[in-house]
Amino acid sequence: MLRLSRLTDYAVVVLVRLAEDDAVQTATALAATTTVPEPTVAKVLKLLAVAGLVTSRRGAHGGYVLARPLGEIAIAEVISAIDGPIALTACVEGSGQECGSGRFCPVRGRWDRVNDAIHAALAAITLDQMHEPVFFAPPLAATAAAAAAAE
Repeated sequence: MLRLSRLTDYAVVVLVRLAEDDAVQTATALAATTTVPEPTVAKVLKLLAVAGLVTSRRGAHGGYVLARPLGEIAIAEVISAIDGPIALTACVEGSGQECGSGRFCPVRGRWDRVNDAIHAALAAITLDQMHEPVFFAPPLAATAAAAAAAE
């Protein structure tokens, strides 16, 4: 199963929350509004700052702001900032890991296509899209019951 780390999930939440208020926000304030523990928010913000996704401001009115609008930040960038390069297996180019059975592997080098497709999909989704409201359709059974009751 392909699963993002909890820290990456928190990073998306923090970035979206930063966009909701144009003011400089502290780790303490972000922790209070997101319910993510403050030490975790501070860690996420530092990693995001190193990646250039947020900018830190020092001083009495210091804190963090987005470096770019949400529409210009891809999910792939957030994942890379928190978890490192997107690599499904140890043998994917650029993973930084070495596969112990690489010399004998019948699919050696073929995971790159899969990895590239996943990276492209994640690069095509921006945080702005993650922030859009979601409208859920009622379950089909409820729709049918409502239609029958209206007759």
